[in-house]
Amino acid sequence: MPIHDIETAPYVSLATFRRSGVQVATPVWCAPADGAHYVFSAGDAGKVKRLRNSPRARLAVCDVRGALRGDWHEARGELLEAREDIDAALRALHAKYGWRMRLTDLLSKLTGKHDRRAYIRLTPASR
Repeated sequence: MPIHDIETAPYVSLATFRRSGVQVATPVWCAPADGAHYVFSAGDAGKVKRLRNSPRARLAVCDVRGALRGDWHEARGELLEAREDIDAALRALHAKYGWRMRLTDLLSKLTGKHDRRAYIRLTPASR
């Protein structure tokens, strides 16, 4: 499947890499904007820790359980820190997921997890 399928798929498998080189894949919501893809995660999640060690990542269309439905695409992952970058990620996620993202935000705020999120920008490796 071409990379544009990642832009419309409800779930994308995000693979990050351990220091040993072993790939670890996780299904995530992933939204496109300005030539990149944006993902959010718990700030203490394994994928966030792995991206701190290496920006290497891969994306593939998957189902909610992570079963692949497309080919892997190489990417570079970057943890976002600047408020304007995080706002761009949120705009992209809200545009794609609408009420589901707003509900996720509300529940995250009610449980105190919203401010501990990490936002990730994934840029295709070919760029």
